[in-house]
Amino acid sequence: MAEFVTVETESGICRITLNRPEVMNALNRGLRRDLTVALRAGWSSRVIVLTGAGRGFCSGQDLTDAEGLDEAGFEATLNDEYVPMIRAITDAPVPVIAAVNGVAAGAGANLALACDLVIATGSASFIQAFARIGLIPDAGGTSFLPRRVGLQRAMGAALLAEPVSAGQAEAWGMIWQAVPDERFADVVAARASQLARGPTGAFAALKQALRGAFDQPLEAQLALEARLQAVCGASADFREGVAAFQEKRAPRFTGQ
Repeated sequence: MAEFVTVETESGICRITLNRPEVMNALNRGLRRDLTVALRAGWSSRVIVLTGAGRGFCSGQDLTDAEGLDEAGFEATLNDEYVPMIRAITDAPVPVIAAVNGVAAGAGANLALACDLVIATGSASFIQAFARIGLIPDAGGTSFLPRRVGLQRAMGAALLAEPVSAGQAEAWGMIWQAVPDERFADVVAARASQLARGPTGAFAALKQALRGAFDQPLEAQLALEARLQAVCGASADFREGVAAFQEKRAPRFTGQ
């Protein structure tokens, strides 16, 4: 049984909550382990929602958990614990929503940016806090951040280590949406339900294509599109989508 996360699954939606509110859900070894397991188990759902308990999303690495690590220890921690956790998000065959309910700092910010869709409360903020303690962004931050906001903004966020408000993050394209705090729960629930009703197979192909778009030339991307579209075009969901369009009704996708 997970000690540091809670998991609720209903109507195809797997909701995972980081559950160390007394330390703003700081990432210790146990939380990283539990989260990785929960995320991979969530692959069997139709959408995953990741959020934090209490007043924050995630404050990043629990520094007490990193005490005494030497160079080899830092590298091993990232490779053995952070990489599987981040890949459990990026490799998920279903959409992953980060529901950022407060501060997301350090590795916590990049945990959110690893997700497919980031929805934040208007009072939330994102802080690349690493330079404050003599580190560089990790948990995928050096990849996710410049790709979302461009090199200059990524440099500013990382070098200055200043909070970026949710509204600014939305304006920069760092996140999908900043919503008033009082509407946050309803907006997240609506988006999760919308995606849970969607064509799961097409979503998996869509994620594969978009996440690989920065790593290969146009010719290779066009070939990948053709291969993935052929699979989608032969699916029952495509046939249902066309039938629903012609019959002027909402589609009933099954993920087949």
